[in-house]
Amino acid sequence: MPTEPTCTSSTTGGSRALLHLLHLTSPSLPIGGFAYSQGLEYAIDSGWITGDVELQQWLQGVLGEGMARLELPLLLRFAEAYRQHDDAAVRYWNQWLLANRETKELLFEDQQLGLALRRLLLSLAVIDADDRLPEEPSYCSQFARAAVHYGVGDSEMLNGFAWAWLENQIAVACKTLPLGQTAAQQLLMRLLPAIDTAVARAQQLADDQLGATLPGVALASSLHETQYSRLFRS
Repeated sequence: MPTEPTCTSSTTGGSRALLHLLHLTSPSLPIGGFAYSQGLEYAIDSGWITGDVELQQWLQGVLGEGMARLELPLLLRFAEAYRQHDDAAVRYWNQWLLANRETKELLFEDQQLGLALRRLLLSLAVIDADDRLPEEPSYCSQFARAAVHYGVGDSEMLNGFAWAWLENQIAVACKTLPLGQTAAQQLLMRLLPAIDTAVARAQQLADDQLGATLPGVALASSLHETQYSRLFRS
């Protein structure tokens, strides 16, 4: 008689961590990430991006020169600070990240998503009601906090965060470009190596190598504030 497969505690724990990561990266997570384009709406509306080729170049640039040097390495630092119960480090990196937001809209987005995710984590008893660390939470700070609480590994955390961002950007493009669902999925698959590269780079950077400068994104975000007609908040 064949024996029934058994699940070890490590397998069960790993599966549960994966499920929590899928929860954190789900488009249905009630934090409102779908409402933001991070300047992409303006770049499309202005004619900077007219098709999937230019869109791929734009997203590769943001991943490689932006996220790989800012959000992803900051996630690692937040996670380590939470594991070490280093409140000062959490506050430091949170303020450092918010100070790197180059426009009003990008700062507002980070703060709003951070507050929304903290409210969700409070409702799920991940954090206590009297816990206000950090005082003005960035999205990264709360994403890392949840990842540590649920036992999500660093590499998985980075890949999940980057994937969620990319999926949202593709969704923005589908609503503002003549880009069909099949073409969008093909583009997602072509950009997977860019996520791998960004994650690998983020894991190698020292503190004095952090910081992203994306003039095109900053300009698009600034001009989006006064765009005549728009679907997204940034």
